[in-house]
Order: sequence, then C-alpha cells, then structure tokens
Amino acid sequence: MIPSKTVSGPLSFEGVGVHSGKRVHLRLLPSPAGRIIFRRTDLGGLEMPLEFDRVESRNSTTLVGDRFSVRTVEHLLAALWARGIDSLVVELDAEEIPILDGSAAPFVQALQTSGFEDLPSSRPALRVVQPFSLEDRGASIAFAPPGESGGLEIAYSIEYDHPAIGVRTLAQRFSWDVFAREIAPARTFGFLKDFEGLKAQGLALGASFENTVVLDENGIVSGPLRYPDEFVRHKLLDLVGDLALLGRPLSGRVTAVKAGHRLHLQAVRYFLDHPECAAEPPAAAGKDESH
Repeated sequence: MIPSKTVSGPLSFEGVGVHSGKRVHLRLLPSPAGRIIFRRTDLGGLEMPLEFDRVESRNSTTLVGDRFSVRTVEHLLAALWARGIDSLVVELDAEEIPILDGSAAPFVQALQTSGFEDLPSSRPALRVVQPFSLEDRGASIAFAPPGESGGLEIAYSIEYDHPAIGVRTLAQRFSWDVFAREIAPARTFGFLKDFEGLKAQGLALGASFENTVVLDENGIVSGPLRYPDEFVRHKLLDLVGDLALLGRPLSGRVTAVKAGHRLHLQAVRYFLDHPECAAEPPAAAGKDESH
C-alpha cells in the first residue's frame, strides 16, 4: 500500500493552451481528499474528479465530464504520477492546461521545490501479472510482468520519415529522478506542413516556436534540441501521462512502438477492464474485486 500524497502548498502557473490558444491561470492546491479534482473557476467553481470513465484523444488527452472538459492534461498528470502526488485540486480558469515550454519540466521544477505531505489514506499499487498487447495500423503497445528488479520499465520506439528523426528507441527504468532528469524536459513537436490543417480543425492555435519543436521538410526550425533523441523522449512523456490515468503506481514492463495517445488510452482501458492482468492487492485477497 502506497501512502497518498499532496503538495505542501499552492503552486501557480500561467500560459496558453497549445490547442485552444487561450490564456489560462493554473493552480495546484493541497487537498486531503485522496484524489485529484479539477475545478474550473471560470465556470463558478464546477468540479470534476480525475477518472477514466470518459477520456478522449485528439492530438492530446482530454478529460470529459458532464459539465466541462479539460484538455491536454498529459504533461501535468505525468509529473504528478511520477512524484506520487494523488491528492490535490487542479484549479484553472479555461478549458486547457497551459502548455508552458512544451514539456513537463516546469511542473517538475515546481514539485521539486514545493515538497509534499503524506496523508493518512493509502492506495494499492498495480503489478502486471498477465501480459497483453494491442495493435493498430502498424502501431503497438504491450504490457508484461516486471523483471527481476521489479518496478516499472518503459520502452518506446518511433519512426518518422524525416531527416531529423528517423527511427529512435528509448528504454528507461522509471523513477522520479529519471523522469525529472531524462524525460520531463522533452518538448512537444510538430511539422510546419501540418499546421494549417490543424488550425482548420481548431487545434494548435497556441503553438509557437517557444513551446513546440517545429520541423520543416529539411530539419528543425525552432532552435536546438535539448537531447539528440528529444522526439522519442517526448513520446515516452506522453505515455507516462496517459498511464497516470490508471490511478495507481504501476510495476511491470510497457513497450510501445509507433503508438500515440489513442493507443495509450486503449491499453489503459483494457488493463482496467481486465483485472486478471493485474496482481490483486494483499488487502483484497479472497475478495471478488476488480481494479
């Protein structure tokens, strides 16, 4: 059983939504509730708990509630999940989490300086005990039991027909330190040729050279990379943010090949719908309970 944690004090951020283009103020507030709650101050304080019941993927991960939605939650959720923060209020005054510099680094830096507090409540961890995989049009994602060292290991492979990317693979043993140092600073990326089409769909309205690694047909046009393989690191970051929707720490091996938000979320849904794939927490032994 893992103790629930909340932040020690309020954390504030301000920026634009990468898709909406709207300015947004965001605060992370301590909470003893034992769950993450989203609160829209622009809608009179309406609240929505973080749940997987209705999640959409359209170039990002969106939480859909009865009365409002919150777009592009993956970078924030990745940082919270990596830090073990599972109890707080996410307060914002617009429909989208600010993109900031295009990575999860600003959230990580704030969490590193703020500290956290353990709460009396606790939650069981999940451990993969039965492997499974999903495939979709040449992409795949697979879950397998942990190796001898236990914990979570993630491997991601991408392939883009572009001279600055090509085929890239990254494998990491997951921990807060590894996430903060190797994964969180990796920024979102996009191609100039796709920009007008995305705008026509109401997407990427807030994208800029300051928050996106931009590529034309020949190379990178928005400045130097933070890592030579920043593109695959960012895809792994997105996967961590989507795995956060499991609602618990995870032990196992996850391998993704040319996947994206849609396939990530399909895998999370499958895992939650098939409790035989996960170890039953000791406290629930002998009970007919699903995760």
